Formats: sequence, C-alpha cells, structure tokens
Amino acid sequence: MSSHYEAPIREPLILGEKSYHDISVDVGAPILGKANKSWWICFSIALIAFLWGLGCIVYTVSTGIGVWGLNKTIGWAWDITNFVWWVGIGHAGTLISAVLLLFRQKWRMAINRSAEAMTIFAVVQAGLFPIIHMGRPWLAYWVVPIPNQFGSLWVNFNSPLLWDVFAISTYLSVSLVFWWTGLLPDFAMIRDRTKSPFQQKIYGILSFGWSGRAKDWQRFEEVSLVLAGLATPLVLSVHTIVSFDFATSVVPGWHSTIFPPYFVAGAIFSGFAMVQTLLLVMRKVVNLENYITIVHIEFMNKVILLTGGIVTVAYLTEYFIGWYSGVPYENYTYLSFGAATGPYWWAFWALIICNLIVPLTLWVKKWRRNILWTFIVALVINIGMWFERFDIIVICLSKDRLASTWTMFSPTFVDIGVFVGTIGFFFVLFLLYARTFPVIAQAEVKSILKSSGERYKRIRESGEDLAGTATDERTSNYATRPESLAAVTNAESTYHQSTVNADALVDTETKKAEIDLMLAKIGTYDPATQSADDLKKISGVGPVLEQKLHQLGIYTYDQVSKMTKTEYDLLDEIIDAFPGRAERDDWAGQAQNLKQ
Repeated sequence: MSSHYEAPIREPLILGEKSYHDISVDVGAPILGKANKSWWICFSIALIAFLWGLGCIVYTVSTGIGVWGLNKTIGWAWDITNFVWWVGIGHAGTLISAVLLLFRQKWRMAINRSAEAMTIFAVVQAGLFPIIHMGRPWLAYWVVPIPNQFGSLWVNFNSPLLWDVFAISTYLSVSLVFWWTGLLPDFAMIRDRTKSPFQQKIYGILSFGWSGRAKDWQRFEEVSLVLAGLATPLVLSVHTIVSFDFATSVVPGWHSTIFPPYFVAGAIFSGFAMVQTLLLVMRKVVNLENYITIVHIEFMNKVILLTGGIVTVAYLTEYFIGWYSGVPYENYTYLSFGAATGPYWWAFWALIICNLIVPLTLWVKKWRRNILWTFIVALVINIGMWFERFDIIVICLSKDRLASTWTMFSPTFVDIGVFVGTIGFFFVLFLLYARTFPVIAQAEVKSILKSSGERYKRIRESGEDLAGTATDERTSNYATRPESLAAVTNAESTYHQSTVNADALVDTETKKAEIDLMLAKIGTYDPATQSADDLKKISGVGPVLEQKLHQLGIYTYDQVSKMTKTEYDLLDEIIDAFPGRAERDDWAGQAQNLKQ
C-alpha cells in the first residue's frame, strides 16, 4: 500500500468509481463508438473555415502575393505574425511532454497526449506561411543547399531565416517521434479491443507489434526519457532562434537582447492557453470530465500565471528601455508612448488588456477553478498573443528611421481568409485525431489510478486495504456473490485436473486450493474436447507468462474472459512478475473480444 501513498491533502486526478477496465473503455469509446452531435458541429465549423482558407491560398498562389496587404515599407505583416504565433502555440506540447515528464508531474498524464498532438498540428500550420510567402512554392527547392543551374545561387547560412528551417524541422521531428512513441500502448489497446478486422489490422501496424511484455515497457521507458532529454533544450532553442529573426536586425524595437527569453516565455504562455482551450472543448466533446478535472485546469492556470508574469516584466522592460534610451525612433516601437497613442493604439491596448490585465484574474482561486471563466481567459490570451506578434512586426516596421517611408498596413480579405483557414485546418486535424487516436494516454493514467484515483484515495484514507477494490461489476469480488459461493461449494477443491501443474509455482495446499476455487469459477480445460488458445495474443502475455498460465490450468480465452479482480490478485500473488498487469491491461476484456 505504501507504493500507492499520496498525501491526503492532494485532490484526486481521476474522478468517479473508475477501474482499469473503465479507463480502457472510456479512452477507447470515441474511437470505437460513433461521433456525437457536439463533434459534428465543431468539425463542420472547422471544415468550413478550412475550405475558405484553402480557397484564399489557391487564389494567392495563382495570382501572386500582391493580393495581400503588404507594401514596400511593411514587407512582413500578417503572414509572419501568424507564423510566429503558431510556432509559439506549439511550445506547450514539448514542455508538458518532456519537462514535466522529467520532473515526474502526475497531472501531465491526462493532458500530455493532446498537447503533443497540438504541437504537431500547430507546427504544420506555421510551416504553411513561409511556403505561401514564396509566391511560387513549386520553386521551393531553390532554398535547399544543393548544386543548381543558376551557378552562384546558394542559401545564406548566416541568415536567421535559414536557422528557422533547421530549428523548426528538428522540433517537428523530435515532437513527432515523441508523440508516436507514447501512442504505442494506446494503439495496442485499441487493436485488442476493436471487433473490426480492418481496425485490428490498421492499429496493429500503428502499434509496431506492441505486446505489453516487460521488454516492451522497459524500452518504452528508456526511449521516452531519452526523447524527453532531447526535447527539453528545444523548449528554449526553437523560439530563441525565431526571436533572432528580429533581434539580429537594426530595426528600432527589434534590436534587443531581451527578445530570446521574452519570446520563449511568451510562447509557453500562449501555448498553455491554447492547450487549455482545446482541453476544455475536448472534455465535453468526447466526455472526459472524469480525467481532465478541475485540478488539471487549475495547474494549467498556475503555469499561465507564471509565464504571464515573465511576459509582463518583459513588457515593462521594453517600455522603460524605449523611454530611457532617449532615442527618438524608440518612441514609435510596439511598446512605447507612441504606440499607445498612435494610429495602432487599438492593437497596443488589445495586447495590454489581453496579456496583462485579464490573466491577473487567475490569482483569485474561485475564478482560477471556474471552467467558463478559464475558457474565456484562454481565448483572450490567444488573441492577445497574436496582437503582440502583430504589434512587434507591423508597428516597428511602419515607422523606421526614414520618415518618408512611414506608412500603414491594412490586411485584405485574403490575408484574413488564409489565417482563418489555418485555424480551421488546425481544428479539423485535431478533431479527426480525437476520433482516430486516443486523446488520453491510458497506460499512464492507469499508472496513477491507485495513487490519484478518487475511489482509491477514499478507501486508502479510511484505512482499508486496496486489495479487491475494483469498481465495475465485471471485475468485482466474485466471492461475495451467491452464485459464486455455490460454485465454490460444488467445486472439488482438492482435486487437480491433469492439465494443472502448479507445483512449480506454489508449494502450499492452501494456494493449490485457491487455484481450484479459481478454476471452479472460470472453468477447467479439457484437452479431449477443447483446443488451447494462443494466450500470447492478449496484450501483456508473453511466452513465459503463457507457460505459467498453462501450469495453473488456464488455456482458453473463455477462462480468461471470466476473470475478476479476485483472480487477478491471485495471479499477482502466485506469479509475482508484473503486479497489477492483468487488471491494468484488462485481460478479461481482451479475451472476450478474442473469443468472438
């Protein structure tokens, strides 16, 4: 019991009367079941936005980027604003996956998978804008450092824009491998639970032959830690390099050494806000309120408060330096008196209100734990961080050192359409992901069930033993049921079938009697009339474990499908190899599917 100890003051991370079987059912339901009305409404809206954006992209490529609102002074505007915004949003996924994993934070278990998926989809959106901005994307190979027919045409390795390519492609690659590695046990769970031969084949391929053996889990843990170690520096490096696009220039307001840490903090700030937005939507759309709880939401809000505080300090520093420097051009940067009162005053105050003032409400615990208010704050922060990037780029470029070139930028309907389209594309990908991939890491959530599950915490704090505390009827203690008592009474408790050879596993008559009672419940195997099933098809059962089950007289899926918590506990006592595995991997549920 000590291995499952957790301080009583900590609130449970898993609500309700949940067992290991319940988690498998709940996580697999959105994939194995039909989409509900909420999912279809969200998907339809996202698809319409995506199609609108796709039309604007086709129009841009076929006509030229002159259809955007760019001019000679402001050659970067809407497109680079959206690029930096999407890259920043993708930051939170790596932080939750890697950094919180290394710090062994349990509350990451229910949210890390969706955060990782968000990272992949956000980086995909970010990558679209440089390609579209080329004007002729079919000539994109020109930026690749390979011999070409133009002789001296070669990429500039001193350019931060090229550094972006390497940083973001590395970030995407590591994040993709990290995400897929974590999904392997979940794919195997869907493979074993589905009744569709097509899905069994597809998820069998996606799971890379995962069998749940000890070797699989050992490699899984090792690879996860290695990838976490590789991904952690990316949390700092990627947006640092993105900030170099601005910091290495001589444009007033950009040439600043504060940009790297400022951009990283802002990226995590906006990324966590987007994760919060997605989680609050997904917990309703796919019915995951018991796994994405108010505790998760509050922890996320605390991280938002922390990074929001860092961003606030950066804002104040920028404003102070602009004033203290005495340079007149600094009076027109994105954080200055000129910006607050100039033609872009509305964008300046949108930044201040959304990123500085509104998040301060999260200091109040009542509001920090209010789901509706949290959703509003998360949306406001996403809007505010977009305005921050817009202010940095457009305000600073609009008033450079040459007054005769000062001008304004106004987006066209194509600019707006492309941006809306990427938002729609992002949600289309995320909603399809929620219908095809497990949105919660079920194996990791199961690992904290006995320490952070509501029912188990209540039982433990009352001083009771955790043994035999499964919650669903299928896995409850059969010995308390009248029909089970009758089966035990009629069992030949001292007679061992010829198929039972448990002497190598147990050395007491008491244990042998318990094995007889178990076989009386789940049935005995008769080699004359029955054929043995391949128990290795059950996730978590390897050749050695199958042999031990045979020694106990367990040969068929039908026997395994009748197992309950009592049988699971007995197997743990006798085999003593991987305690809790049978219940955690839901052997009975898997066997039920296999025998059909």
